[in-house]
Amino acid sequence: MKTMNLGKSNLKVPRVAIGCMRINSMNIEELAEYIKFCVDNGLNFFDHADIYGRGECERLFGKALKLSGIKREDIVIQSKCGIVPEKMYDFSKEYIIKSVDEILERLDIDYLDILVLHRPDVLVEPEEVAEAFEILHSSGKVRYFGVSNHKPSQIELLKKYLKQDLLVNQLQFSLPFSNMIASGMEVNMLTDGSFDRDGSVLDYCRLHDMTIQAWSPFQYGFFEGVFIGSEKYPELNKNLEELAKKYGITPTGIATAWILRHPAKIQMIAGTTKISRLQEIIDGSKVTLSREEWYKLYLSAGHILP
Repeated sequence: MKTMNLGKSNLKVPRVAIGCMRINSMNIEELAEYIKFCVDNGLNFFDHADIYGRGECERLFGKALKLSGIKREDIVIQSKCGIVPEKMYDFSKEYIIKSVDEILERLDIDYLDILVLHRPDVLVEPEEVAEAFEILHSSGKVRYFGVSNHKPSQIELLKKYLKQDLLVNQLQFSLPFSNMIASGMEVNMLTDGSFDRDGSVLDYCRLHDMTIQAWSPFQYGFFEGVFIGSEKYPELNKNLEELAKKYGITPTGIATAWILRHPAKIQMIAGTTKISRLQEIIDGSKVTLSREEWYKLYLSAGHILP
């Protein structure tokens, strides 16, 4: 698996991260084998959140990690906090610190490699976030920090007060769900894709050396479904099949290669719990699409070229 530096840090991470939102569908023995398969194939980055399974995903992972025999220092663990399910967002100093303590307890580890703020809190007081980060960093509980689903102005507000760099911005991104590309392509037009819904976040992250982590890489809409094999995207699936045949992999692998081909050095988050599907993703990560192939897929996903 190809690696990259995470943001401005010297932390080497794989181009594909393992999303742990659905691992509570597995038993501990299955999860231990899954973790071993991931690490054996260079996929040693695991992305959690305190709301995944209402904490059960982290708890299961902690037990399965012990069972797998994999050493803590041989993997990278990222988790997110800030969402109070069905109630609010909370970036207060007390809530962030309490959340990290609970995350560490569930995972049964001493530190997080990365803590990510999970979606923007409209009532954020950045001074409190800065205080929380400083306490967590100086105590050794968190080594690096990032955000999720933030636009540039929100990131700049936080950075005004933070001592630590924000290494990542976790954003939804896939072939059909790629307005962050379309808005930059359809500049000064009246088309749907021309609307800048994110403050040019793709360019911002590239300019500031922030790693974009692409979540839901095979979904269209907001958890509406998987586009691979969907009747909603006949032309896209036709092209995915043709390229899959050419490269001897699967459409899932080609969709992976499409994301990783972008020069922003995006880290893709794979949320599958199936080793067979993960192997398809691994195979896709080894393919470099041509410029023509990349644009052909982009167009067949419903986008335009001005």
